[in-house]
This record gives sequence, C-alpha cells and structure tokens, in this order.
Amino acid sequence: MSETLVGGQPIDSSKRTWLIASGCAGAVGVGAAAVPFVSSFQPSEKAKAAGAAVEADISNLKPGEKMTVEWRGKPVWIVHRTPEQLAALPKLDPQLADPNSERKPAEQAPAYARNATRSIKPEYLIAVGICTHLGCSPSDKFQTGPQPSLPDDWQGGFFCPCHGSTFDLAGRVYKNKPAPDNLEVPPHVYLSDTKLLIGEDRQA
Repeated sequence: MSETLVGGQPIDSSKRTWLIASGCAGAVGVGAAAVPFVSSFQPSEKAKAAGAAVEADISNLKPGEKMTVEWRGKPVWIVHRTPEQLAALPKLDPQLADPNSERKPAEQAPAYARNATRSIKPEYLIAVGICTHLGCSPSDKFQTGPQPSLPDDWQGGFFCPCHGSTFDLAGRVYKNKPAPDNLEVPPHVYLSDTKLLIGEDRQA
C-alpha cells in the first residue's frame, strides 16, 4: 500500500481518496450555495415580462369581436368595432361624464388616442379592462337595446357588475356612475395591419 505525506505524516491511498472526494464535495457545496445568492440580484423572467411589451395578432378578430391579452398583469381588451358601433359613438357624448377624455388626459390615453374614437385606427379599441372605480373587471355588453341594469337606449359597451358603472365602446364612462374616469388606453403601436404591440409608446 503506497503512502503520501500530508503535514509530514504518512497517509495511505484510501484515506487520500476520501480527502480528495470530501474536498471536491465541499467546493461544489460552496458553489451551489453561492448560486442562489448571486442569482437573487438578477431580475427573474417573470419580473422582466411584467413590464415588457406584448405582441397581439389581430388577423382573426372579426368586426364585433373582442380579444384579451395580458400586459403588466392587467387585461387589455382589443375590440374590433363595427361601422354601426363607430357611428353611434358621437351620439352618446351628452350622456358621458368625460366624452373628450379631458380629465387626467395623460393618464387616460396617449396623445395619439385622444380623439373621438380614442384609438389610432378607428375600428379598433385598445383599452385596459379594469374599472376606474375599484379595479373590478367590467363585462361585455355589446348587444344593443333594453337589458337588465342597462338603459333602454343602450348602444353597446361594458358594464361593471360590482357597482354599476357603464362604459361605451370607446371606454368612456357614463354620467352619474361610481367610476370617475374613462378606461385607460395603454401605449400601443401597429407593427402591421395584423400585428399590434401593446406597451410601446411610439408615435403612431
């Protein structure tokens, strides 16, 4: 049996193997313990995604339909408005609390969406689907006419069942409702006729 001197004392090969193995395991353990500590300084994928822009494919969104995407943990509605729905919007101005989005304009919509349809392209509404009262998510009420909890001359829009706030198909709140402001229009840009990027604040 061969011997190796360690600290001036002889040690056989079996003990030498055990010492080497123990030293390697200790080094790996220190390295493993260090990894979580170091990685804790790096933003997680979830954290990075929370503020990232979101791309939406609207190629299959037909007039009268809505799709929802998530951006920064919020539901963002994309509504493909029909010509009839667009034609009804100006007629609703007298019934609305802030028809021209003049209250808190910078918070309600980017400059390029401060217009009659609150949009870049009139046929598409892009809005954060969170009621401005207490943060509930309103329901779709696209059908026109009399319905429970809605006026007889309802022209389509959104109804918040929590406290009864109503919004038209431009996301504008009706008068005398708990919600103080219109729905938020998030920053967005069209990458093409069928691709929309939500979260990029470029000039359209």
